[in-house]
Amino acid sequence: MPEALREEPNEALVVVFESEQESEAMVVQGLLESAGLEVLMTNFDAPQDILPGVGGVKLQVREDQVDEARAILAQYQNKGLTEAEAQG
Repeated sequence: MPEALREEPNEALVVVFESEQESEAMVVQGLLESAGLEVLMTNFDAPQDILPGVGGVKLQVREDQVDEARAILAQYQNKGLTEAEAQG
């Protein structure tokens, strides 16, 4: 967990992304973190013995970073990665 999220226990966190695929959430988390945002990933998997295959992952950012995170996500979802990002 990023330092700032631990240092501010009363900091409001806002969900900016949800996915059933942890791998997709990890890509988005990396995208947001590379832009300097602090991201908290939380699994909300249901107990697999009760609800197999149910669950997913959510990404949260600090309230003051929501607009920037949503702008980054909109670009990612609408345009995909730029050539430079794809080459890594």
